[in-house]
Amino acid sequence: METPANVLKSRALGDQEVFNAETAVAWPAIIAGAFTAAAVSLILLLLGSALGLASVSPWAHSGVSAVTFSVTAAIWLIIMQWVASGLGGYLTGRLRSKWLGMHTDEVFFRDTAHGFLAWALATVLTAAFLASAASSIVGGGVRAATNITAGALAGAGQAAGQNPEGMKGEPLAYFVDSLYRTNNMAPNASEKDVRGETTRILVTGVKNGIIPDADKAYLAQLIAAHTGLSQADATARVNDTITQIDAAETKLGQEADKARKTASTISLLTFLSLLVGAFIATTAAALGGKHRDEF
Repeated sequence: METPANVLKSRALGDQEVFNAETAVAWPAIIAGAFTAAAVSLILLLLGSALGLASVSPWAHSGVSAVTFSVTAAIWLIIMQWVASGLGGYLTGRLRSKWLGMHTDEVFFRDTAHGFLAWALATVLTAAFLASAASSIVGGGVRAATNITAGALAGAGQAAGQNPEGMKGEPLAYFVDSLYRTNNMAPNASEKDVRGETTRILVTGVKNGIIPDADKAYLAQLIAAHTGLSQADATARVNDTITQIDAAETKLGQEADKARKTASTISLLTFLSLLVGAFIATTAAALGGKHRDEF
């Protein structure tokens, strides 16, 4: 007699043919294990974040180093995957129904598959939660940064044309002030215009990556005329200030590159920890299933 199309499995026990039309996936056990793993992951993640923030410091030469922090974070991610995936996988195997009349190899395969499915569902749930939280944080940060930037640009435009004291918040204000350092020189309207023009020259040079020789010579003439320095001393001051600007740009580039490498390392360690979690979940599910069949 032919097996109906909706019959997924059949197995002969002696002279009796047993048909099973039910799915081989025990979704209730998988969902229970997945939610358990996701909850434990979030708890351990919050604990690790608290410990990590307590170990770092915004002050220079204080707190743990970046290397120590990265290694510790990697170890914690692996431990988190071990605990969460192991507990979720074990519950998945232990809570499933007992399969009768099935070969032990098939039972082992189903248990490991269930553990993997529980791990995958837990990973998706955790990623969705973290993505939602990150989106809220980033959205608030972007709105705040937009408001601050708009206010800063408006203030900078007014300061450049009217009030030289308003330039204290400008990124290049220090370098501009250093070009005009002199003894007992009171600011005047002409100095306002000169400082504004100097700022625009330096900003344009920073954006383009180079300050032309013609602009350097012009800046030296302005400095010599407004500070009483000789042309040679004014030229030396210009070159020294440009060197300081280049050094600041180089440092910013190095910090950005360091941040890029740190992000890449964290991504790689997260990938490895997830692989470890998948293996732990499948192994724990097989162990849970074995214990389920023994009772």
